[in-house]
Amino acid sequence: MDTASIPPFPDDIPTHPLLVVDYERVKVGDPEEIELLWTAATKLGFWYLKNHGVDEEASGMFDMAAETMALPMEEKMKYEQGDDGMSFGYKAAGANAVDASGMKDTAQFINIAKDDAVAWPAQARRAYPSTVNARMDSTIVPFIEKSLAVNNTLLEVFNDRLGLPKGTLLQKHLREEYSGSESRCTFSPPIMERQVIGAHTDFGSLSFLHNRLGGLQVFVPGAETWQYVKPIPGHAFCNLGDAMAIFSGGILRSNLHRVVNPPGAQGALYRFSLVYFTRPGNSVVLRALTEESPMIAQAVANAPDPTKYNTGVTSYDWFTRRIKNQRIKNRKGPETWMASRGTEHTELTKVETS
Repeated sequence: MDTASIPPFPDDIPTHPLLVVDYERVKVGDPEEIELLWTAATKLGFWYLKNHGVDEEASGMFDMAAETMALPMEEKMKYEQGDDGMSFGYKAAGANAVDASGMKDTAQFINIAKDDAVAWPAQARRAYPSTVNARMDSTIVPFIEKSLAVNNTLLEVFNDRLGLPKGTLLQKHLREEYSGSESRCTFSPPIMERQVIGAHTDFGSLSFLHNRLGGLQVFVPGAETWQYVKPIPGHAFCNLGDAMAIFSGGILRSNLHRVVNPPGAQGALYRFSLVYFTRPGNSVVLRALTEESPMIAQAVANAPDPTKYNTGVTSYDWFTRRIKNQRIKNRKGPETWMASRGTEHTELTKVETS
């Protein structure tokens, strides 16, 4: 999609004003910028990130997504993700539920494992369409490598602010360990009054999102309705996922969000979005790091329900449970949808009707 032809986000649509964090200033350790990042991460868990240096690679990923979605359906389905709890590969529209009623989603995905990008040209996790392979060297590997660097820098900041020993969080996200970390390109048609992707928290640790059109909404704590967040050129969205909420004993926030049709004239367009998900290594147990940080220990001790920060499961188990129970083919009833949920717990019931 030519960005010059995209209609502007409507001025008359209310939006939530996310904090803007300058990645270059965070990277050099600027204390004011780090404080701003910490505020964003603990209050809402969403923020804009500027000066991240990934715009060129992101543009190439949008091109790759368009090329992949233009393939015949028969060809794309050769690389379908399947129903066993892994998300790498192609996902057809309607393969996932967006709510407890079993309404089907309208989005197509092409997801590429971090492990396959790191191993390229060897195959680590699965095969991909020719359109993906053709852009591995020029586009996909550089995008994933740069996204890893950005998210790892943010992890180090959170590590220090949580009072954890140096390298604790990076050790839980080792490059060489298989994980659910992946890039995802999403493609959805203009469909009014439908959720493209239902209300959820993210599965992993950090999400690094590039949007050209509106449609992303957040549910702000204390609010009564969903609020749009406006895409800004040159600014990525970042948000925290379940794993960081658990590791931190709830100090860091994994916030509910969803995707709906873009507002105004943007709603008539096909919507592409791009995200890189950093997730813990498959063997990492999701638990609050109370033994490593007095700050986290205190947060868990003061929590209304401390048990939710000791899941007793690995990142792999958490991830596959959530993915598997979203799939329409695995649906038995509303309980299947609830089994796909993360750290949002009872918040979900309140907001799904908003």
